[in-house]
Amino acid sequence: MEAMKPNILLIYTGGTIGMIKNPNTGELQAFDFNNLLKRIPELKLLSCNISTVSFEEPIDSSNMNPEYWLQMAEIIEKNYNDFDGFVVLHGSDTMSYTASALSFMLENLAKPVILTGSQLPIGDLRTDAKENLITSIQMASLIKNNKPVIREVGLYFEYKLYRGNRTTKINAEHFEAFESLNYPHLAESGVHIKINSEALFTPNAKKKLKVHKVLDTNIALIKLFPGISKSVLECIINNPSVKGIILETYGAGNATTESWFITLIDEVIKRGVQVINVTQCSGGSVNMGQYETSSELKKIGVITGKDITTEAAIVKLMYFLGEKISANTFKTIFETSLRGEMS
Repeated sequence: MEAMKPNILLIYTGGTIGMIKNPNTGELQAFDFNNLLKRIPELKLLSCNISTVSFEEPIDSSNMNPEYWLQMAEIIEKNYNDFDGFVVLHGSDTMSYTASALSFMLENLAKPVILTGSQLPIGDLRTDAKENLITSIQMASLIKNNKPVIREVGLYFEYKLYRGNRTTKINAEHFEAFESLNYPHLAESGVHIKINSEALFTPNAKKKLKVHKVLDTNIALIKLFPGISKSVLECIINNPSVKGIILETYGAGNATTESWFITLIDEVIKRGVQVINVTQCSGGSVNMGQYETSSELKKIGVITGKDITTEAAIVKLMYFLGEKISANTFKTIFETSLRGEMS
């Protein structure tokens, strides 16, 4: 008996992958995604049924914001029982943020949600769009013992599938645009698709999908640099609408020990603002207390982001503030891995 073909929903949000050149102006513009099969006839050869849904107005991913994340999450929620996997076509610039956001918004996700895109438009002769799209659909179609192999939010680009909330865009030029420096990739596409089973996320299959729809964006991201000025920092930190701050510190979580800086952070924490310490380094982890330059931060109650990416830290903070997590448990819960976003 022939196994049932998996049903895959392709969600087009915008981005380079869905662009074609206007023959008159030479400008890139979004094309009608219902013509996808004309552009990539190879999709007919895949052993799955593909349906498509597109944002009414496809957007450049530089305009991505939580309202669009909600649209994506609701499309997945609405179609969750009818499809075996989801592939989200997205611009690469903010793809890591969206992948992180969806991982937190989709609690108890037990099916693949794979984001992909391309560096060159689908109509371009040398495009990377075809391979990224075809393999993403194949990855989303993988089934073993009647269960999807991938049961988390992934990001597929240039032969590798990564855990979405572990990725960072590292290159604007190369086809290999993403990296996951603190976590191994989930799968690699060569002559065969190789799955790294140990790295895969295992959701609680007994629990139903729960979609979290409130993200609080009243947060600030502060990247430290030598010579950062007190007056500029005060403007941000003392802004009454700020409820959470991500501090991008040096190395393993180190910062200046100047008294004005420590006092400022101490005061804002006492005011009830959550302050998270993440590293500016692309890879590695925050380890407060390893050096004297981070001991003070630890003492005053700064939360460690461990080896979380800045992208995932930002969305996790928005998510927790949206969930109205109580102040006394906030630190403990933030420092706990929810969706495999930190070690």
